[in-house]
Order: sequence, then C-alpha cells, then structure tokens
Amino acid sequence: MLNVTTSAARRLCVSIAAATQAEALTLATESEPVADVIEIRLDSLTNPDIQLFLHSLAKPLLFTNRPTWEGGSWTGEEKERIGLLRKAAETGAAYVDLELNTDSTLAGELIGAARANNCRTIVSWHDFKCTASRQALNEIFQRQCRSGADIGKIVTTARCFQDVFRVLALQELAAELGFPLIAFCMGPHGMISRVATTDLGGYMTYAAPDHGQATAPGQLPASALRRIFTELEHGD
Repeated sequence: MLNVTTSAARRLCVSIAAATQAEALTLATESEPVADVIEIRLDSLTNPDIQLFLHSLAKPLLFTNRPTWEGGSWTGEEKERIGLLRKAAETGAAYVDLELNTDSTLAGELIGAARANNCRTIVSWHDFKCTASRQALNEIFQRQCRSGADIGKIVTTARCFQDVFRVLALQELAAELGFPLIAFCMGPHGMISRVATTDLGGYMTYAAPDHGQATAPGQLPASALRRIFTELEHGD
C-alpha cells in the first residue's frame, strides 16, 4: 500500500511558457501567491534573460529548456540548450530540469555544476502518446536513480484509469529506494493524478498559470489546484 503524506508535502509548481519575457514575468508574478515553485520554460522564449527572473521573483525557480524531441520548442544545438540550464544552475536557480535521454556527457556536466551550486536536478521522461507497461516504467525509474540527479520525473499520457494506477504506483518503488519522484499522467483521464500524486508520496505536481496557456494536456489552473489542496488540508 502507498503511504499518504501530510499536507506539507503538497508542493505545487506553476509552469510558465510565454512568447515574451515580459509576458512570462507577468504570469510568474501573478502565480507567486499560489505557487511553491515556479517553472520558467526557456524553450518558449527567444534570448531568455535568466537573471531577470531570478532577480524579480521570490519563489524558488525551476528552469526547463525542453527540446522538440521531448515535446518542447527548443530546436537549437544541444550544447547551447544545456548551457542555458547550467547558467541558471550557477546563478541561483533552485532546480533545473534535465531530460533522461540527454547526451550523457552533457548531462553529467550539468548535474555536477548544479550540485556545486546547491541547485537540484530533476531528471525527466515524458510520453505524450500513451503509458508504458509496469516493467518499462520501472526500468525508466531505475535509469533515473542511476543518473546522478536529485529527483525523478515520469509523466505519461493516460488513456484509461489503469494507466493512472501504473504511474502512481511508481511512488511505492520511489519510497522504497528513497529517491524523490514526480509522477502523474497527462490528458483528461490523468487529471486526477495531478491532484493525488503528492498525497501518495510525489515530490511535486504542476499547474498552469491562471491567465496563461497550459504547458501540457490536462493541466489545471494553479488557483483551482490550490483550492483543492486547501479543501484537502481541512480534512487532514
């Protein structure tokens, strides 16, 4: 059986993807009252000014630079993509997101730089089409544990409730191994997992800014998800 966590573990990350830095900063600032962490999607911005966000926002920041091969917008060179994340890690980011299938040399360099600067690395894996078998998901998680990163992230697309069960069940394995894991499902069938995951041991869940676009299918508005968490806290 999965252990239910206390309300203190309901960590909410608001994911910001905007076309301009001004829009991204506005959405991030508006999201601060309900967010525990704010994710800045560098791949949505042209010539992003990392320092602008670090200097302007009070909440811990997560920087992600998602390539097209993992559902993002970055089309440039891998070395440059990882270089932006390294800059974020070295200048005050609380977290950086690194795809599991990133070149191992570049991944190792980023993880090392992040650790040297007290920045935590999230190693992520996404499936925008379906949810793999239990065995395949477990193998992905084991790869994440061996990656040297601090936190794992496995996000799939749910086509039925059984898919949701398989993904949330990863939290039991994560608890046994003592490796923090973010795990939930995208899509309409997966919306409930975005709420349930943190009470089942998940490190964090993600929401969309109230007045901005979602960065993944099935993302709930941040204020709505925070209200749900507040109601759940009243019942704790």
